[in-house]
Amino acid sequence: MLRAIADPTRRAVVERLAKSPAAVSDLLAMFSMALPSFLQHLRILENAGVVTSSKHGRVRTFALRPGGLDVLHLWLGEQRTPAETRADRLGIHLARTSNQGDKQ
Repeated sequence: MLRAIADPTRRAVVERLAKSPAAVSDLLAMFSMALPSFLQHLRILENAGVVTSSKHGRVRTFALRPGGLDVLHLWLGEQRTPAETRADRLGIHLARTSNQGDKQ
């Protein structure tokens, strides 16, 4: 999955598909590259489980796979250092303390 989203072209596709599904031709219009090269990018995203595709007649449409990025999100969460976690807790505590002081 990291390899799939490491490429700027594929990240741009994911960002576009976050808005709504799109046909290959609509996605390709965002880039100046040949169709075969672009299809390789889409295949990598699909093989990584980030996107899905469906074909209606001659039009292939891609969409973000629901939960497709959940594995990455969970992994990144596990990589947070204990210091970051403590800093988050401190920030929450300070915000609560500040709000309680405002009420007095």
